[in-house]
Amino acid sequence: MDTLKEIACSGLAALLGAGAEKAQCNYTQTTRDELNVELGELSLLRTTLDTTMELAAIKERKRGSTVLNCPDRTVLQQAAADLIEIAHASAPDEAYEIAAAQPPAVFEKGASRPDRERMYRRMKELLREIAARYPRIMVRQAILDFTRTENCFLNSNGVDLVTGKGIYRASVFFSAREGERVSSFNITGFSLGDLERNLLECGSLDSLLRQSSGQIVTRPLQGKFIGEVIITPDCLGDLLGFLTGAVGDGPLISGTSIYRDRLHQQIAAPAFSLHSRPVSDEICDGYFVTADGYVARNSAIVEKGMLNSFLLTLYGSRKTGLPRAVNDGGAFVVDPGESPFEEMIRSVKKGILMARFSGGVPGESGDFAGVAKNSYLIEDGTLGCPLSESMIAGNFVEMLKNITAISRERVDFGDSILPWIAFSGVTVSGK
Repeated sequence: MDTLKEIACSGLAALLGAGAEKAQCNYTQTTRDELNVELGELSLLRTTLDTTMELAAIKERKRGSTVLNCPDRTVLQQAAADLIEIAHASAPDEAYEIAAAQPPAVFEKGASRPDRERMYRRMKELLREIAARYPRIMVRQAILDFTRTENCFLNSNGVDLVTGKGIYRASVFFSAREGERVSSFNITGFSLGDLERNLLECGSLDSLLRQSSGQIVTRPLQGKFIGEVIITPDCLGDLLGFLTGAVGDGPLISGTSIYRDRLHQQIAAPAFSLHSRPVSDEICDGYFVTADGYVARNSAIVEKGMLNSFLLTLYGSRKTGLPRAVNDGGAFVVDPGESPFEEMIRSVKKGILMARFSGGVPGESGDFAGVAKNSYLIEDGTLGCPLSESMIAGNFVEMLKNITAISRERVDFGDSILPWIAFSGVTVSGK
């Protein structure tokens, strides 16, 4: 059987043989062992194998790309010829390029194979402890998998980067029930380098299960107010997604990003620092190679409120004339603040604690509106009743400037490490 490198080499050779001036091949093999729970019962154990070959070629400043799931040499020859035809029919663009030469490197992280027996024991242990501690909880679905990913990125400039990574990932989807009353559902997940810890102790699972157990009876919010919203680590991804999306290729190339002229300027409260740390030891589920073929490095996207880096790929950088990012984003780490979480609650005159947000994609200006779910009313520094679905509205750009507190405590999800953050000036409305 051909090795990973041999298969990737055959893909690159096919492109060059078909007439590409510059070419790259990114070949990935993914093996996934998955243990599944449905409605509280272990229901499935399976192993799947996926292969993906991403091919790209440049000729006469024109580019073509395709994705294959079969590395057969006959298929490769035809795919390469078709890809050159696709490139020939495309519009020329001076920004098309492939990654520059770098020293060959091999990266390895995590286990090479799963501990299936321990996976089974940990999942049984989780179901048993949830039933004992939180008898109202219904585990609608839970998945524990081990994913082994092996990747080889080659290009005609001499880039030769090989990665192997093994990681456990868990997700739990649940709600609480008492008689005919059922709480709103909730979901959380996390990544692990090993299975040394009880799953209930990982990520935010235990605290969310405890909250859901008390959210069977909720009350509607009366009226409307402008106050503070404390966003939980699970919910913080929505805000980070808007920010990082606004500093990526699409908005910056089109000129629609609200941050297009804000590099090295203050865009958030000084207490806020956001890092992307894909190769840090504190992130177990990171990455070593960027999508455009460079060895990834850690970076500070926002440092003490200052926009320190855009997230431009090689193409985005050449298209805009702005610096290429040293990573693809993700693997987010937000610096802790100075306030204990309980103190953050006590400092709120009127607001909500929001654990889940349901709404559309914010506009280019950052305006948003949606439903605050799995949330609590806060009045005079006291965490009150769980709320039935209430509306919140505001502007993500202004929220970053209006951070009033960041918690000392953070949650380690394996692929990110995030705190609780309080924002002022958010509109909350009910009936």
